[in-house]
Amino acid sequence: MRGRKRPPDFLLFITVLMLLGIGVVMVFSASEYTALVREYYNHDPFYFFKKQLMFAVAGLLIMGLIVKYDYWRFKKHTNKIAIAAFVLLILVLIPGIGVVSHGARRWIGIGLWTFQPSELVKMCLIIFTAHGLSQKGHQIKSFTRGLLPYLMMMAGASGLILLQPDLGTASTLAGTIVFMFFAAGARLSNMAALSGAGIMAVALAIYFEPYRMKRFLAFWDPWADPQGDGFHIIQGLLALGSGGFFGTGLGQGRHSKLLYVPEQHTDFIFAAVGEELGFIGACLVILLFGMFVWRGLKIAIDSPDPFASLTAAGLTLGIALQAIINMGVVTGSLPVTGITLPFISYGGTSLIFTLIGVGIILNISRYTTSR
Repeated sequence: MRGRKRPPDFLLFITVLMLLGIGVVMVFSASEYTALVREYYNHDPFYFFKKQLMFAVAGLLIMGLIVKYDYWRFKKHTNKIAIAAFVLLILVLIPGIGVVSHGARRWIGIGLWTFQPSELVKMCLIIFTAHGLSQKGHQIKSFTRGLLPYLMMMAGASGLILLQPDLGTASTLAGTIVFMFFAAGARLSNMAALSGAGIMAVALAIYFEPYRMKRFLAFWDPWADPQGDGFHIIQGLLALGSGGFFGTGLGQGRHSKLLYVPEQHTDFIFAAVGEELGFIGACLVILLFGMFVWRGLKIAIDSPDPFASLTAAGLTLGIALQAIINMGVVTGSLPVTGITLPFISYGGTSLIFTLIGVGIILNISRYTTSR
């Protein structure tokens, strides 16, 4: 039963604002030179900064509205939301509708704005799965009656995302749903089987796609092809290492600013953080993500009902898993895959939907039983 409304979780809100502030500043610092020297951006050094600031403000406004929206109402729309998400995933694969960039078809063009359906899909499936699992009760212990319907939904969505191709997002979605199974009380034997199947699926996705296989081999020995497949990893590590303990100073990075680090304001922005803010700055970002996970999971534990608990846990773990994968790629701990760092990387769709997810968590925190 839901009790009297409380103020939203203050620590979570402040943590998100700090991550968002770091992100806006680092997007400007990392993208300033790129925007200045390239005609496509009208030689405007503030090009990415202005857009990211606009996305951040829009996301915060929507987050504020979501905080006041009764999270129980999401239950009424879960089926419609899930259907809409799958339709968008199919539409993005259709030539003429889906927008191709860097060899991937992940966006739908809407006027001057591009929309990435997979970001919406992640949130929709988390809410859909939370609603379904919260009604299963002891059936969650059964693989066929408890997990299979949601496993099939997850597999279908991940498969469509994989066709874009986007292994990083597909893996994040699958990992999040599996974590939700665990949080709902699934048997450890079922969890072990699903984990093994997931690892096998990722291995096959890498093996049967030549460019992924090259990236995987480069992960093991990037110096074997320093100007080719190992370039991303090497430049990211050089940027991180050159920052030392205190960093080169905000705006003073070289590897991350002068076009050595690829995608320096999106997928590899953590390299810019490490170079300009140093080991201390990188640890601060990691600490803030740790704080985010702590508060999110505490809200999930203290939630008044299973639906709220699983929704908060799923949204929290989804953001955390994406952050872990991104930082793992930049530090050379994982093979390169195109996935952004939540709150910090440049990107409108990712930032806005991440803040919507935070809004839902903050909404749920208003009904928790303790702080």
